[in-house]
Amino acid sequence: MKLPALVAALLVVLQCHVWSAASSHPQPSCRYPPSQWCRSLEIAVECKVQKQCMELSAVRPKEAAPPVSVALYYECLCPGCRSFITQQLFPTWSMLQDIMNVTLVPYGNAKELVSDNTTFTCQHGEPECHGNMIEACILHLCGPAAFHIIYCMESAADVLSAAQPCLQMHAPAISWVSIDTCVKGDLGRRLMHANAVMTRALNPPHKHVPWVTFSGEFTEEYEDKAMSSLFHLVCQLYEVRNDASFLLLM
Repeated sequence: MKLPALVAALLVVLQCHVWSAASSHPQPSCRYPPSQWCRSLEIAVECKVQKQCMELSAVRPKEAAPPVSVALYYECLCPGCRSFITQQLFPTWSMLQDIMNVTLVPYGNAKELVSDNTTFTCQHGEPECHGNMIEACILHLCGPAAFHIIYCMESAADVLSAAQPCLQMHAPAISWVSIDTCVKGDLGRRLMHANAVMTRALNPPHKHVPWVTFSGEFTEEYEDKAMSSLFHLVCQLYEVRNDASFLLLM
């Protein structure tokens, strides 16, 4: 990671800490000697020297902690999935994208006819299968704009009808014809098969949607925290990683 990106990541960490500390008891006065002030983020904050530690970090040749990887296994017409995307996942990613990677896997509780890998049935019927494939094609063809387009779709009253105007709003250089060709052709089926394989490979197997993993791991504790405050969970997971990076300062 280049130094400007490192500084940005550390700033996000401090933002996370401030948000978390706002609802907790005040921290005691600094009880550490100066030689230990930059040994961890918690000590730096307690001793009110985080700015100095960040400046010191910026001139040291080291890497910041890797981003937290969040993967959402979902289906496009599932009410709970739509709520999680619009109220938790997209807002959190918008604020924390410097320390957070998101993978979207539109498939959920769909079923694939294994004999030909081209026929799918979905929990909410054929419209959901069509919507899942539209979103899979958008993810494949639209690059960084894809998440914005899918958020736009999932927050609309009619997910499928919103697809084309959302594409035009967030990725005007991408023609709807290219998305439609993907959906109706072999590429869309191959993308959905890949999503089916990824979903079936989950360990433990998914029991419901939305199903969220963090660095490939699912736990009920993570799920409970993600559904109530994904922002704070991502901050907590990143701070644990970044504390190890702070040890390189001294």
